[in-house]
Amino acid sequence: MEMYNDTNNSLSLSGNVSVTEKTVFEMCSHMPEFILFYMVLQCINMFMGIPANLMVLWLIHRKRSDSSTSDIFIWHLAVLDTLFCLIPPLELANLLYLTTSTTWYILRFFYGVKDSSALFLACICMDRYMAVRHPIIFSNLKDRNHRPVCAGVMWFITLVYAILMCTGTIPNSVKVFTVMIMATFAFMLFCNISILWALKRSGPGRDDMHLVKKRAFKMVLIILAIIVFNYFPPIALFPFQQYFSPDMFKCYINFLAFGFMDISSSIQPVLYLSNKKLQCPAWCCVCCNAKDTETGKTTESSTVYTTSG
Repeated sequence: MEMYNDTNNSLSLSGNVSVTEKTVFEMCSHMPEFILFYMVLQCINMFMGIPANLMVLWLIHRKRSDSSTSDIFIWHLAVLDTLFCLIPPLELANLLYLTTSTTWYILRFFYGVKDSSALFLACICMDRYMAVRHPIIFSNLKDRNHRPVCAGVMWFITLVYAILMCTGTIPNSVKVFTVMIMATFAFMLFCNISILWALKRSGPGRDDMHLVKKRAFKMVLIILAIIVFNYFPPIALFPFQQYFSPDMFKCYINFLAFGFMDISSSIQPVLYLSNKKLQCPAWCCVCCNAKDTETGKTTESSTVYTTSG
């Protein structure tokens, strides 16, 4: 008999029980709408998230000399999201057709990776918080190597968590996930609200903000949009798991909450790109070059692919 483990992102197998009879879709055939909803969002991740994240990686690499201090965390977050956006074909096959436990080990690893993406968002929030609220300390630490070290630590935590999720060795992992995401959510809210408060207190006579504060203001709006839209649903629903029936939680709440959370892999790069004037790379599209009909010369178009959020 197929068993579900509520402790994982989406649905997964519990313990060593083997699957021999039904697929996930068949087990939730009485309420399939939310599986379809979830897979639509995952397809959006694959078709929009992959190119958007690759564009973020290209943009940050291209403008390394004029990059924000938090771009290192955005770069690593884009790498993580690109990897996660590769799994929808396997996930679709697993939900609709496969009845083997082997694929769940692969999927649980990627689910664990995605669950930890909020850690990089928290690093971005912390970096912007220090830039606005503690500018002297921020300036003294600006050229230090602590950011790559911090990114390395986040990757270590992410991989360890993903491996433990893959092997199913985390006891009460639904509670572990809930505590982790709620703590990270609260931390990001604190940082962003503190930033907005500091910028608001700048006063109308100081509208020409320092460049660091301008970047922080744009970044805080992006992060606020992400954490409210993408991370609030699981935070609002998961602590009340005991009030839902098992079928309702497995076939409805899981797919709804993680659908909103996982679509952040597309929303994050799109919102980042929407604040950049992107000049399309040569390999991206031949239409990036516009013909100047008056001079007869080929000029590079100043109107570029700016993604709107």
